Amino acid sequence: MSGNFISGLLQSITDRGRELLSKARREEDVSPLGLARLAGELLTRRGEATGVALAEDVLARYAQLSPEGRRDFLLQLAHEFGSDRTALERAIDTYRKDPSELNALRLHEAAEPRRQEVIRRLNQAPGGTAALVHMREDLFLHERDKPELRALDADFRHLFSSWFNRGFLVLRKIDWNTPANILEKIIRYEAVHEIQNWDDLRRRIEPPDRRCFAFFHPRLGDEPLIFVEVALTQEMPEAIAPLLASERRVIKGAQANTAVFYSISNCQEGLRGISFGNFLIKQVVEELRREWPKLSTFVTLSPVPDFARWLDGELVAETSLLPTDMRQALAELKGGSKTAPPEHLRKPLLAAAVLYFTQGKTAKGGPRDGVARFHLGNGARLERINWQGDLSKKGLAQAHGLMVNYLYELDEIEANHEAFADRGEIITSGEVRQHLKRKNGLRAAPETAAD
Repeated sequence: MSGNFISGLLQSITDRGRELLSKARREEDVSPLGLARLAGELLTRRGEATGVALAEDVLARYAQLSPEGRRDFLLQLAHEFGSDRTALERAIDTYRKDPSELNALRLHEAAEPRRQEVIRRLNQAPGGTAALVHMREDLFLHERDKPELRALDADFRHLFSSWFNRGFLVLRKIDWNTPANILEKIIRYEAVHEIQNWDDLRRRIEPPDRRCFAFFHPRLGDEPLIFVEVALTQEMPEAIAPLLASERRVIKGAQANTAVFYSISNCQEGLRGISFGNFLIKQVVEELRREWPKLSTFVTLSPVPDFARWLDGELVAETSLLPTDMRQALAELKGGSKTAPPEHLRKPLLAAAVLYFTQGKTAKGGPRDGVARFHLGNGARLERINWQGDLSKKGLAQAHGLMVNYLYELDEIEANHEAFADRGEIITSGEVRQHLKRKNGLRAAPETAAD
């Protein structure tokens, strides 16, 4: 059954439901408070046709609101559509008297915020999933100033984590025959190495030593969730410029032994922080190996987008991960780099990068580097840190030119993933740890790192 048929069926249901809604209801003023009343009415609807039509109506009215109006509607959802306190207290009392599995289930149901059911019902409207993803983008704009919106974001995360798990994702190869509307989105969504124009895109997807894959979700149609750009090479690369050069030497895919994932872009801001499941890269690896069975090495060439900002903080912090001699050596880098760091900073800068990857943490205790979290969670190991890997303006500003290789050893992916997910272990190569050995006054490598 095709997606177009299902979309048409949903639309016919919506059209019929719209006929059933009263004219007065359809012409109700658009305002955050009025929209919240419609959301409350949505919870009481039992008819499928009118429920879908009302959900579409709510989303259409939301799209007409100003940015301030959208903020106020989201605040209404956060404040007015929480748990039913009376029902929750009753369920708590019942469970305390009889802590059975059935009463635990009833307690769980009573504790669920009504916001989640509002979101579920809005999702029934044609185009509802995409509209909700964009609604969460709006939420991000105000979450810092309105911390009460964090509860609403938790509801979005909870539902999106189920709706966008790996089982629903579809992997497609992107090539020059892919519809133009999708190719345009690849250009627009490229977040790592900007695609300059159509010729630049063609160089990335048409040659025999280049591949591109994208993951899609059935409810988002031709909107990619994430895409991966791949270069087939004969060695592990240490710099991005040769991979993207317009005059580079093209090789046949059969001559390659290494697949390099040099750009991985998340396309939907409203899905930020939503895990699409681990082993997405492994799925791409399997697709590549079906085409080229002789490929033996699978590695990334990845940016380090937060390193320079972290280093600035460590250079002035009262308590720093950096030893004194390293801070003194790197003091000239404070405030960022506009040119390639000089050679005499190679050793301290690489050593600082190892500390960043292995000891830099978020407030929740995970690795600070978001790219590292993705690849370590997918079962890779931190294989190599590359000096002057990206000398573009962006690469210098974000990471003083550093790039890294994450290696996917096919026989170790599951074990590496489990070590990271269960115990927080950051698997590194001996070459990475070597940067922390005592040279020029730098500290010795920690004994706990593992190959």
